[in-house]
Amino acid sequence: MEFLYYILLGSVAGTLAGLLGVGGGLVIVPILVTLFQQQGFESDVLTHMAVGTSLATIVFTSISSVRAHQAYGAVQWGIFKQLVTGIVLGSLLGAVVADVIQGPWLQILIGLFALGVAAQMGFEIKPKVRKALPGARGLFASGGLIGGISALFGIGGGSVTVPLLTRFSVPAQQAVATSAACGLPIAIAGSLGFVATGWEHAQLPPWSVGYIYLPAFLGIVLSSMVFAQIGARWAHQVSPSTLKKIFAALLFVIGLRLLGAAF
Repeated sequence: MEFLYYILLGSVAGTLAGLLGVGGGLVIVPILVTLFQQQGFESDVLTHMAVGTSLATIVFTSISSVRAHQAYGAVQWGIFKQLVTGIVLGSLLGAVVADVIQGPWLQILIGLFALGVAAQMGFEIKPKVRKALPGARGLFASGGLIGGISALFGIGGGSVTVPLLTRFSVPAQQAVATSAACGLPIAIAGSLGFVATGWEHAQLPPWSVGYIYLPAFLGIVLSSMVFAQIGARWAHQVSPSTLKKIFAALLFVIGLRLLGAAF
């Protein structure tokens, strides 16, 4: 029964990741926390496992999403190349930082982050537009910030990357597509970091590789790769404004639930 839940979760997360360039991890992590609690996982590791497993699934979701966006020529590879080094280093550091944070506190941080994203999307708070991208150092630092936040919260980085690129005058569809590309190095570096920091942890359940829980990983990947392509196609066909508000309401509930569970 749990495996069916993982498949359903992957279909929702994949669609949101492709459609909005944000949402996969923000849905996956809180729901995995709940499922892992119901399965009796130890409280000291279940939140870290939710984050690590989410990052591992994003490896495949981002590949699927990028392929769909690239068909429209929307990925800005020049910007991606300038961000990627900082993203990788930031993601590795984020995994290390997450490992030293106790599970309940990590839940609180994720809950607060979800509420912040919900407010940004629900009220359509948009960053002030600048006329030009920063130089190489500025993009390196931006990549480090994107990677660190993303790995800490188990997300593909869209909630950080899309507003950042929009601020630098990148058109919305190109920002979403480039964000999807940035999700791949975030997920690879971050998940490797969570494998390393969780390796041989005494409280891990069976079928775990570090902080990655393989049954959840497989179930989510099976459906998310298909639905990420569907979501990416929709992103070029429909206005996601209404869906953003619905998603914001969902994130608001999720954020409050995580905070309540932590306390």
